[in-house]
Amino acid sequence: MKRRRFLLVSSLLVAWLGLMPPLQAQPLSAPQAAGQLLQATPAAQRGALLLPFTDAARSDWHYTPRRRDGVAWKAMSPAQRDATTALLRTALNESGLDKVRALMALEIALRQLEGSGSWRDPENYAVAIYGQPGAGGWGWRIEGHHLSLHFSLAGDRYVATLPQFFGANPATDPRQGFRLLGTEEDLARQWLASLTPAQRGHAVFSSRPFGDIVSRNAPHARPLDAVGLPFADMDAGQQARLLKLVAAFADHLQPDLAQARLARVRAAPLDGIRMGWAGSTQAGQPFYFRIQGAGFLIEFDNSGGNHIHSVWRDFDGDFGRDVLGEHYRSAEGSKHRHRPPTSP
Repeated sequence: MKRRRFLLVSSLLVAWLGLMPPLQAQPLSAPQAAGQLLQATPAAQRGALLLPFTDAARSDWHYTPRRRDGVAWKAMSPAQRDATTALLRTALNESGLDKVRALMALEIALRQLEGSGSWRDPENYAVAIYGQPGAGGWGWRIEGHHLSLHFSLAGDRYVATLPQFFGANPATDPRQGFRLLGTEEDLARQWLASLTPAQRGHAVFSSRPFGDIVSRNAPHARPLDAVGLPFADMDAGQQARLLKLVAAFADHLQPDLAQARLARVRAAPLDGIRMGWAGSTQAGQPFYFRIQGAGFLIEFDNSGGNHIHSVWRDFDGDFGRDVLGEHYRSAEGSKHRHRPPTSP
């Protein structure tokens, strides 16, 4: 059902772009897909597409309309668009790809609702590659208004799929009733509705939301205040609803990547997780919720009532910092261990 909704809205984008890249007969690996994108990119564009694999370059991200590093969809040839879609498919399942297309299509909806001319551009979404695909540590991202997805790899192996940002404006399209992030909101409201009055008194920690996600676009995510209802104070059904909600924030990924992310959540004691709510508990009114564990943070903000920002951050694993850092430390140690002795 959800995929049909995404397909309905993303068909608007397909009509706009006149393009629906076909499925590959044999799925490509991430290095293969990135290599095809590089090969399809003219020399004059490669400097924009291929960026250094540095913390400073990769952690410069945002979710507002602005110029992006990388090559924008509108500047790509059909061959580049096909290769980009193949790269997306190495990390995203088909529902995830539909979700990205539907998010891009919301720019058309905004253009029509606001009468804002070219300011809202469904093709202003850029792909950037960091480092050399397949060689040691490298990564890639797709980013534009309300979308910022980051992927880090060691060789051909994904080691991180965070940070992750999805937004939606309008959150509910008044003309079609489409809700890009409706599943996440509905699951959160189901959890909230299951609480006893005493539990709700702990869960709702503020009568007003914050105007945006609190973590914003910080290069390094830090734990926020420990607010809301602790996991240990929920009954089994409420705990299951909360974990289902957490999983919904990863359901756009290929199954192995979603499972790896959720395994990180479960690696720390679940009793350390809290979920808190701020703002109105009435549908259609401004609200915010936060799920925070020992190693991760999920925020969902609808401070305007019909404009959502959502993010998932990992305190140690954003941009694959923990895994790749350990990889480089091990490689450096091995190099020293095997270094030939110097002459006295």
